[in-house]
Amino acid sequence: MSQPPITTASGIPVADNQNSMTAGPRGPVLLQDFHLIEKLQHFNRERIPERVVHAKGSGAYGTFTVTNDITQYTKARLFAEVGKQTETFLRFSTVGGEKGSADTERDPRGFAVRFYTEEGNWDLVGNNTPVFFIKDGIKFPDFIHTQKRDPQTNLKSPTAMFDFWSRTPESLHQVTTLFSSRGTPDGYRHMHGFGSHTYSLINAAGERVYVKWHFLTQQGIRNLSAAEATRIAGSDPDYAQRDLFNAIAKGDFPRWDVKLQVATEADLAAWEARTGWNPFDLTKVWPHKDFPLIPVGVLELNRNPLNYHAEVEQAALSPANVVPGMGYSPDKMLQSRLFAYHDAQLYRVGTNHQHLPVNAPRCPFHNQQRDGAMAIANGGAAVNYDPVQAAGSNPQGMGHGEPALPQSGAAGRYDARGKEDDYTQAGDLFRLMPKDEQQNLFDNLAGPLSQVSAEIIERQLGHFDLADRAYGAGVRAALKARGVNVG
Repeated sequence: MSQPPITTASGIPVADNQNSMTAGPRGPVLLQDFHLIEKLQHFNRERIPERVVHAKGSGAYGTFTVTNDITQYTKARLFAEVGKQTETFLRFSTVGGEKGSADTERDPRGFAVRFYTEEGNWDLVGNNTPVFFIKDGIKFPDFIHTQKRDPQTNLKSPTAMFDFWSRTPESLHQVTTLFSSRGTPDGYRHMHGFGSHTYSLINAAGERVYVKWHFLTQQGIRNLSAAEATRIAGSDPDYAQRDLFNAIAKGDFPRWDVKLQVATEADLAAWEARTGWNPFDLTKVWPHKDFPLIPVGVLELNRNPLNYHAEVEQAALSPANVVPGMGYSPDKMLQSRLFAYHDAQLYRVGTNHQHLPVNAPRCPFHNQQRDGAMAIANGGAAVNYDPVQAAGSNPQGMGHGEPALPQSGAAGRYDARGKEDDYTQAGDLFRLMPKDEQQNLFDNLAGPLSQVSAEIIERQLGHFDLADRAYGAGVRAALKARGVNVG
C-alpha cells in the first residue's frame, strides 16, 4: 500500500524531504525552511514526561464478559446480565524503573484495567499483589524516593530501600511478596492482578457492600528465578512487552477469571473485632476463608494497540473513575490516589487528556469544562455553565445516587502505628511457601541486604523474627553464606 505524499502538519505538500534549503550548495541553512524547522521543533518535543511511577508499560485492548450474576450487589449496568460484554484496555507496568529499564526487574507490576462502560469509564488501577508497602498516602512520595535513584550517586540504593522498610514494619507483608519468586513474574500473562484497595458496590436499593477485586490468570502462575530474571534483563530487557504483543498477534489471547470478595459493614466490624485488623488497611488481605471469592466474569485481551505512544504512553487511568453502582472506602491510600492519579495525568499528558481516543468514554458525555491545550471535544456552541437551581436540585435517578458513607471521630492526624499487627499476615504468607520458595526468599533478600549497614540489617532481621523465627533464621543463614557477620 503506497504512502500518501509528505506534507507539513498543516497539510501543505513538501517538495523535498531529503535536503534542507540552503544559500548555495554548501549553505548556510535558511531560516525560511519551515519544513526543516517544524520537523526539528516537533522532534524536540515528541516526548511527554514519563510517569514518576509505572513509567515502563505495555498495553492491550480486550473484552470483559459477565459469567455470574452480581446484581444483588451492584446496579452498575456492565454487570446487568450474564453474557454481557464490555470493551476494556489493560496497561501492565513495572513500578520503580524508568522507561528504559528491564521488564524482569524485581518490582511489583502494575495491573490497570479500564472498562469502557455505557455509563462512563471505570478504571480499576491495581497491582499484581493484593497488598502494598504503606497504609497512608502521606508516605507515598517518601517510599517511592527510596525506590528511585540516590540524589548524590544517581544509583539505585539498597540502603535507602531497607532503611525505609526496616523503619516501616507495615511494609513487611509486601516486602515478603516482593522478594519471593512472585517478585519476578514470567511476563505479564502469567501473573494475577488485584484491585488491592477496598472498594464498594451499591445495588438498586441503595445498599452498600465493600469488595476486593481479583483477576486470576488462566495461563497459570509462572515466575522467573533471580538468575533467569537477571540474564533476560541483559539479553531482552523488553521481554514482557514482546511476550504479550506476540501472544496476542498470533491469536493466543490471555485471559483472567474476575472474582471479588464481598463484605457488609457489619461483617467487617465483626472481623476487625475478632482479628484486630483494619479491613481498609492496604497492607492487609481479607483471608479467603473469611471472605470467599465469588466469580464474576472473564477478562480477555485480544487486540494490540496500533500506536504505542497514542494508546499506551498517553493512557491516563485513575481509580477515581467509578461508575454508578460503585464507590470508594475509607482506605487512606485509596483516598490519596483518588487525587494523585488524575493530577499526575493533568501534568503529564494535559488538561484535556480525557479527549484522547484511549481515554475518551465510549458513551456520550457532557460537561462545562472548556478550552486549554488539546481541547478536541470542546462543547461546540453549547453554554459553558450550569445555573444554580434556586428551588433546589431534583435528582432524576441518574448518576451515582450513592448512599452516605458513615463517618466518625474528630478531624485530626491519627497514628495507630506501634499498636497494629504488622507481622501475622506476613508470617502466614511465609508459612504458605514451600521450602524451596522459602529458600528463594532468603537468598533474594540476602543479596541487597548484604550491601547495607549492620544497623539496618539487624533492624530488618528483627521484623523477620517477629513474623516467624524460621524467617529470620533463614535470612541470617543466607547472609552468612555471603560472608556477612550477623548475630
